[in-house]
Amino acid sequence: MQNHVLTRIPSLWGAVRRASGAAAVLAALTGAASAVTVPILVADVDSGRVIYSQAATDPWYPASITKLMTTYVALDLVRQGRASMDTLITISPAAAAEPPSKMGFKPGTQLTLGNALKIIMVKSANDVAFAIGESLGGSVDGFAGLMNDAAHRIGMQDSRWFNANGLPDPRQWTSARDMAILARALIREFPDQQDLFSISAIQFGGAVIPNHNGLLGRYPGADGMKTGFICSGGFNVVATATRNSHRIVAIVMGQPSPRERDVKTADLFDYGFGQQSAGPSLDALPASSLSAPPDMRPYVCGGKKVPPIEEGPGAVTASGTTAAQLLGGSAANSPSLALAAFSSPAMRARSLPPRAPLQPVAVWIGRDPAEGQRILDQQVAEAQAAAANARTARLEAAKARREAALAKRQAAKEAAKEAAAQAHAAKVAAKPAGSAKAASKAASGGLPRAATAYTSTDSAAMPEAKPGKGLTKAKPAAKAAPHGAKADTQTKAAKATPHAAKPAKKAAKADE
Repeated sequence: MQNHVLTRIPSLWGAVRRASGAAAVLAALTGAASAVTVPILVADVDSGRVIYSQAATDPWYPASITKLMTTYVALDLVRQGRASMDTLITISPAAAAEPPSKMGFKPGTQLTLGNALKIIMVKSANDVAFAIGESLGGSVDGFAGLMNDAAHRIGMQDSRWFNANGLPDPRQWTSARDMAILARALIREFPDQQDLFSISAIQFGGAVIPNHNGLLGRYPGADGMKTGFICSGGFNVVATATRNSHRIVAIVMGQPSPRERDVKTADLFDYGFGQQSAGPSLDALPASSLSAPPDMRPYVCGGKKVPPIEEGPGAVTASGTTAAQLLGGSAANSPSLALAAFSSPAMRARSLPPRAPLQPVAVWIGRDPAEGQRILDQQVAEAQAAAANARTARLEAAKARREAALAKRQAAKEAAKEAAAQAHAAKVAAKPAGSAKAASKAASGGLPRAATAYTSTDSAAMPEAKPGKGLTKAKPAAKAAPHGAKADTQTKAAKATPHAAKPAKKAAKADE
């Protein structure tokens, strides 16, 4: 049956046959017989009959297609009257701390359940899905219990749920068969909520956010449902399409890129709509022999190229890995993985037509759009005030740094001057004592070299006047000299100035 199915997929058959021949077709769609193949399933929504499947019951990491299970539980609680689409969902600090993809709402933000479901279906926001679980289940664990109860009730056999957003948890897995059962339950039990799964974009404030589902608006008749990605699970999708009132669901998992996932799903839709009959029911598919999901991380996120980010950081295509490498490699907890189908040049070169114009659906926080706008305006004002305060603080800090630097330079300048003065004083103090003559000069107050201790400070006396002429006879100056002096000062002066004495005698005679 499988080979018959494969040869009836016209678009993929032609593309791969032209590139690699019939052998490449078989490898591209089924993988080697000895390898574990990625899960693929196509089923009729109305009857639940299988149109095509491979590895449909193998355990697999679901990533964000988990949010379909979250939505089912939320809608079921509304149906039971335990919640309503107007129930307010509160973003807790734990929810706000969840990694991307996310809306980035502040803790304490509230929004209605209806808006929250639209956001997780389009934006795949992990913070909002986490908040739905906390608000409706009382806790993450409480909501996970509701998810597992609902899964068991609708006939899912291979799924185990531990969180509401699909972020990596080694304990959380599902299967392609279980996701087909879930898709049918959402479509059949909640016909009034089908618009949730076909929204092309949401508009929040001034931002328009397109749906991650690359089939919407690109494949004729595509009308849902949800994509997902983590490194360990690859790129997954649960997709539905309708043609001539015939609706089918396709589940494709483990793809190395969003484009290859979308192209593969489109080819499966082409095949499914061309079939006149279907095979066994979903319940009749045989159980898997695998005890745990294979880890796709080495092959999906182990490349060197910049990732095409979708529902979280770190998504990388496996375009640099050859089929031979993949078939020869092995994951840490699984046999060899066959990914020749998804790394073949023919598959990588194909793409879908451009997307039709988006038709955004408005979402808001708060109870209604008016309240939501008031909250957004308040948040914008607070953000602007915070930015202004931060700018003022930066300017003041810069001014303080400049003043501190100036004071530091001034202090350094003063310290340098003081150090120079101290160095000069130390140099003077350290200079050697001068000669004995310099010391004597300093002690005597700087007398001339010719001066001695015996030099008189008296001026030369006038010549002695003769008696009887009205003049008093002056005492000889020599008598005033100290005892033991060598010679009379006047005599010395006379001898030293012989020419000066004669005019003095003439002057005396003239006076007489």
